[in-house]
Amino acid sequence: MILRRKQKSSLRKLVPFGNRVLVKRFEAVAKTASGIYLPDAESKQQNEGEVVAVGPGARAPDGTLIPAQSAVGDKVLLPEYGGSSVKLGDKELFLFRDEDILGKLE
Repeated sequence: MILRRKQKSSLRKLVPFGNRVLVKRFEAVAKTASGIYLPDAESKQQNEGEVVAVGPGARAPDGTLIPAQSAVGDKVLLPEYGGSSVKLGDKELFLFRDEDILGKLE
């Protein structure tokens, strides 16, 4: 009998350092609710995403750890520009500083 180790998702392989947050942007909708398809120029990049991984946090000048405000699974509002693009497998993710994330969507 051959035992196979269950492969982990490539999303779990990247652990952000410091106050970095790994985010998966939501896909832009190319079709309206009424069924009209939008051209590429009209479908802007989404400014919302889901937090996939979070670093331990930043260090204060006195050395104490300041934990990140975001948590895995949070739906967040992202700035229009910024973040470092990271390609993991066939997925494109973005690394943001925790303080660059604009807010949490509830």
